[in-house]
Amino acid sequence: MSERRLVHIVDDEDSIRRSASFMLRTSGFDTRTYPSGVEFLKEAKHANPGCVLLDVRMPEMDGMEVQRELNERGIGLPVIVLTGHGDISIAVQAMKAGAVDFLEKPFEKGQLMLALDAGFARLERREEAATTTHDAEVRIAALTAREQEVLQGLARGHPNKTIAYDLGISPRTVEVHRANLMTKLEVRSLSEALRIAFAAGLES
Repeated sequence: MSERRLVHIVDDEDSIRRSASFMLRTSGFDTRTYPSGVEFLKEAKHANPGCVLLDVRMPEMDGMEVQRELNERGIGLPVIVLTGHGDISIAVQAMKAGAVDFLEKPFEKGQLMLALDAGFARLERREEAATTTHDAEVRIAALTAREQEVLQGLARGHPNKTIAYDLGISPRTVEVHRANLMTKLEVRSLSEALRIAFAAGLES
């Protein structure tokens, strides 16, 4: 490929911007960095196409607000959300709003590369059409009733302990159901499982 793919890095921590930019540049990407969501939004409408690495916890305007603003403005840059807080409810919100994926800091290079591949595939319209409601419902129908309840809890942003309490089972049992449902759905990450759950309207 002659053109280097562009990644917009939006994070208020200078060290994160520099380290992520260095990692990406040495991997063959171009980068642009922004110290805040506000600064990024000033240029977003006219920004060159690329993926957005978007930190959740920022002053002035957090990542979720930035993502919402991008959606409202009709700016279709694929977003990968970064969170250092292991907050599943934020991850769920981000996925509902159309994020490609979410990564917990500190993230591994391999995870980032997989997320960017998915983002650029979406950008270049190579990605298959989003899972249709029918396809998602067929896949979820293959789950047991209990596995569906666990997936619904995850789709609502609940941690394992809360799901366990709500269903009257142990957290360990929730972990087993969670592993089984991901195997049956043929997904490798929570974000993929959530995408199917949302397509089937399971969070309601």
